[in-house]
Amino acid sequence: MTDIIAVIPARLGSTRLARKVLADIHGHPLIWHVWSRVMQAARPTGVYIATDADEVADAARGFGANVIMTSPECRSGTERIAQAVQALAEQGITPDGVINVQGDEPLVDPGMIDALIASWDFALADLITPVFAIHDVAEIHNPNIVKVARDARNRALYFSRSPIPYVRDTPPEAWLSKAQFWGHIGVYGYTRAALLAYPALPVSALETAESLEQLRFLDAGYAFQTFETNYRPIAVDVQADLERVRGLLA
Repeated sequence: MTDIIAVIPARLGSTRLARKVLADIHGHPLIWHVWSRVMQAARPTGVYIATDADEVADAARGFGANVIMTSPECRSGTERIAQAVQALAEQGITPDGVINVQGDEPLVDPGMIDALIASWDFALADLITPVFAIHDVAEIHNPNIVKVARDARNRALYFSRSPIPYVRDTPPEAWLSKAQFWGHIGVYGYTRAALLAYPALPVSALETAESLEQLRFLDAGYAFQTFETNYRPIAVDVQADLERVRGLLA
């Protein structure tokens, strides 16, 4: 399967940093920076912004992006993308797979997106997501960095905000000397079938407990391939993140 598109979900009503996707970064809205970097990737056959806000849609069309309007009732980025893909089907656009690039990562690496797509074995997994090796013990215990345990074929066994694996009979500060820990990056590839099935899947108790939407797929029995990368995301969640990105792009 080679027809893979990228969709960027862009919700205006963010809670921790209001209207962040339209926040100005050196003369362009944040969502432009995300879109322009995804557009630099060679493998996606199309790039779309999925939003529920006319203001975001107008801004995106203003800089030349393809826009898909979605419902404000979407409960997650994955739901929004599934709805966008259903809308594309009405236009005769039915890709084999879809890459979800978060709308708040203005420094996303287009090379990582291409490498992720190139490594995706559709026969092995319904989904794919990038992971990075953790080398700082503080990151193991940071709940804002999602950890992933993997099997021998590099498929995800579980995602958690807690340290996994737990290293028995070893002080936490020495865990890195005893086990390899992997951090998760919130970029996802879905086969078309897996993505369209998502809204109808029952909400997982694990998903609710961890507040991690990808656990709904694991709980439902879908196979989740992982892809190792050196890329580390800088998501804009709060004002301090926005100022950091402005500085990096200055």
